[in-house]
Amino acid sequence: MAIQLVVGLGNPGNKYEGNRHNAGFWFCDALAHQLNGRFATEAKFHGELFRVSMGALDRRIVKPQTYMNLSGKSVAAVANFYKIPPQDILVVHDELDLLPGKMKIKQGGGHGGHNGLKDIQAQLGSADFWRLRLGIGHPGDRAHVVGFVLTNPPASERQLIEGCIDHAVHHIEQLLNADLTQMIPLINGFTTP
Repeated sequence: MAIQLVVGLGNPGNKYEGNRHNAGFWFCDALAHQLNGRFATEAKFHGELFRVSMGALDRRIVKPQTYMNLSGKSVAAVANFYKIPPQDILVVHDELDLLPGKMKIKQGGGHGGHNGLKDIQAQLGSADFWRLRLGIGHPGDRAHVVGFVLTNPPASERQLIEGCIDHAVHHIEQLLNADLTQMIPLINGFTTP
């Protein structure tokens, strides 16, 4: 088992670029920078994609351009075309239940009300993909969640989130090539200094 597809979740367009909900896009952009990759629009995959060879495998990094709630349309298109099973997919997304500066990696589980994850599960017909959950904090009241995820974090929180992204990107070769269960302590034990 090795991750063949990395998906960062977010909403396309300048209007959403700095929103907390776009933490997955921030991760993909940092990863592209680290790997000297360049995203190209791929209409048949409903997203922006770049390919990188790492180890013996080609890896695909995707930013769905379908808007968050339809992320599964892009993920399923790539996974079906390249015959990538759910357990070889890593989805990177914002996580309300973790504070900025914290992240966790896990395989499977529910969608926790995250519409991007919900659509990916529906389109893949499986919840067995891996998730890298980047903490963005919680507004404290469920009624305020939508406005919270669709606004920009203060600079101090953005730095904490970026610290997690930098840590994960720094270890990307291990993350993509190792048994991810061995990576859980490396990721889940990290806190941005």
